[in-house]
Amino acid sequence: MSTERPRVLLTGGAGFIGSHLAEALLARGTRLTIVDCLDEFYSPAWKRANLEEIRHAGDFEFAEANICDVDRMRETMRSGQFEVMIHLAARAGVRPSFEQPELYQRVNVEGTRNLLGLCREFGVRKFIFGSSSSVYGESKRVPFSEEQMDLEPISPYAATKLAGEKLCLASAQSGLPVVCLRFFTAYGPRQRPDLAIHKFTALIERGEQVPIFGDGSSGRDYTYVDDIVQGAMAAVEYEPRGSDGVPFEIFNLGNSHPVKLTELVETLEKVLGRPARRRSESAQAGDVPLTWADTSKAGRLLGYAPNISIEEGLRRFVAWYRSADPARRV
Repeated sequence: MSTERPRVLLTGGAGFIGSHLAEALLARGTRLTIVDCLDEFYSPAWKRANLEEIRHAGDFEFAEANICDVDRMRETMRSGQFEVMIHLAARAGVRPSFEQPELYQRVNVEGTRNLLGLCREFGVRKFIFGSSSSVYGESKRVPFSEEQMDLEPISPYAATKLAGEKLCLASAQSGLPVVCLRFFTAYGPRQRPDLAIHKFTALIERGEQVPIFGDGSSGRDYTYVDDIVQGAMAAVEYEPRGSDGVPFEIFNLGNSHPVKLTELVETLEKVLGRPARRRSESAQAGDVPLTWADTSKAGRLLGYAPNISIEEGLRRFVAWYRSADPARRV
């Protein structure tokens, strides 16, 4: 294989994780094309600002396109001769998926199916799929291992991510090498405003009440975005083999140190230097009691080694939040 860096198509590259991954790819000299539809799930202006920040890392091509538009995606693929596709574009969010399950199915399942078909059509060498820890559902076995077969997602969003994995496996059976990455509660600069750490930071800074859902004992494996990117970059280089000869692998990308909701708020208080006003709320549909990644497989095969603690990660996030454009401090 040539020593030249592969030509990569990154879907969802204007989003939170995608924009950080795009910067890392450009820093490595990758020839990059970003596809994003700049939808209004949260402000398109945020995503355009992300694209401007990525430009500081290097030049890239950008196509404003929806992955459900096969003709538009085929046009983009035809112009690129891509060797690797990294698919992060998705309709995100557990709770909104209960309100619009058809939309989540169309984007996350049909959109992924479209891209896999196009990869086969245009001879893409590898497909990397951004999945989610939500596929584990309310698993009682912890930490969560990729070897677990008893996956019972409890939200439409989680179900679409598991369906995406199954489509990936089917494509691998026909010869397309695939790596699925199960992200565990990523956070950091540019995080979406609806996610807990961003939302809680904004509320505490404004002196408003922070909702504590349930009894506050739910735990999340919060993973700093740089650690997520480290694993994703390793996946770009990894050649999936699979134990049965099918070129398909799944990896957990988490921190492997769950943090309770009450502990998260306490740590934010410490980092922000301000007290939080708490408000008790009922547990929300689709919320699981615990996420906890077994990262031993990713460590063994990808060299994955997360090293940002929750306190250090929150300090970095708060520093970004306080220096960010006011439009991002919602």
